[in-house]
Amino acid sequence: MSEQPPAAGKASLIEIDESCSGQRIDNFLFTKLKGVPKSHVYRILRSGEVRVNGGRSQPSRKLDTGDKVRIPPLRLPEREEAPLPGNLLRARLEHRILFEDDSFMVVNKPAGMAVHGGSGLAYGVIEAMRNIRPELRFIELVHRLDRDTSGCLLLAKKRSALRDLHELFRSEHDVEKFYLALLSGVWARKQQLVDAPLKKNTLKSGERIVRIASDGKPAQTHFRRMRKYSGATLVEAQLLTGRTHQIRVHAQSIGHPLAGDERYGEDKLNAVFRNQGLKRLFLHAAKLSFKHPATGKAFNIEAPLETDLQQYLDTLATLE
Repeated sequence: MSEQPPAAGKASLIEIDESCSGQRIDNFLFTKLKGVPKSHVYRILRSGEVRVNGGRSQPSRKLDTGDKVRIPPLRLPEREEAPLPGNLLRARLEHRILFEDDSFMVVNKPAGMAVHGGSGLAYGVIEAMRNIRPELRFIELVHRLDRDTSGCLLLAKKRSALRDLHELFRSEHDVEKFYLALLSGVWARKQQLVDAPLKKNTLKSGERIVRIASDGKPAQTHFRRMRKYSGATLVEAQLLTGRTHQIRVHAQSIGHPLAGDERYGEDKLNAVFRNQGLKRLFLHAAKLSFKHPATGKAFNIEAPLETDLQQYLDTLATLE
C-alpha cells in the first residue's frame, strides 16, 4: 500500500488491507497525507475529490478490506525533508524495547524525548521507531507520556490492536498504570487517594497548565509511600484515570510537588534538588498491566528505574 502522498497532477489509488480495515476515512487520510493540513483533507472529502469504490464519502465512513480509495493530486508548497534521528539515538531506542510481538511493542521511553514530533520538534519516539523499523507497515502510539517522563510507552503494530488497546485505555479500569515519583519534602502519610477534577488552561504566554477545578474532568490518583528520604519521599502513584499532568498536579495539591517539576513545583526546592544532582523531573512510568488484545491473557510489563534517577536516590539519606 502506497505510503506517499500523490504527486502534483497525479491521483493515487490505494487498496485497503487488514491493517487499515475499520479506520475512518478522515483518519486514514491524515496518516497517508503527512504534513497536509486537516482543513485541506476535509475540503477534498467534502468536494468529492476523494472517492471510495468510485463514490463520495463522508469523513466518518469506516473503511473495509478491499475498498479502493482514490486520492486526488495535491498541490502543496515544497517542504524541506525533516531530519532523521541520528544513529546513536536510533541504537539507543532499539535497545530500549522492553517487549515486542505481532500486536504491539513496549518501549522504555527516555526522559527528554517527546512521544511525537511537532511544536518545533522534528521527530519524537514514534517517528524514530518508524525510521528504525521501516519494514513495519503500521505503527502508532497507543497512549502518551510527558516529554520529561521516562518509562513504559505502548505502540501498536496493527490497526486491530490499536483499536482494542484504545478501548482498554478508555475504560480506565482495564489498564493498571503505576509510576515511581519523588515528592518534595517528607510525606507523613503511608497512602492517599487524591480525588480532584482537573481542567486544562492556557495562559497568556501560550503555556498550557492544568488546575484542579470543580468543572474539570474527574481524576483520581492513589499514592503509596515507598521510602522516606531526607527532604524527599519516594512514592508509587497509580493512575485510576488518565488526565494530562495528573500525577504532577495531584502531588502539588497535597503540598508535595514532584522533585524537579519546573511547572508545578517550587523554585527553591528545585534548586536544592539540582544542587544535589537531580537534573530532571523525577517521574517514571514503571508498570503497565492489561489483557493482551490478541490472547486475552494477563500482560504485565515493567521498566526499571532509570540509572540517573537511581543514582540520585543512592545519594540521599534514608529515614526508614
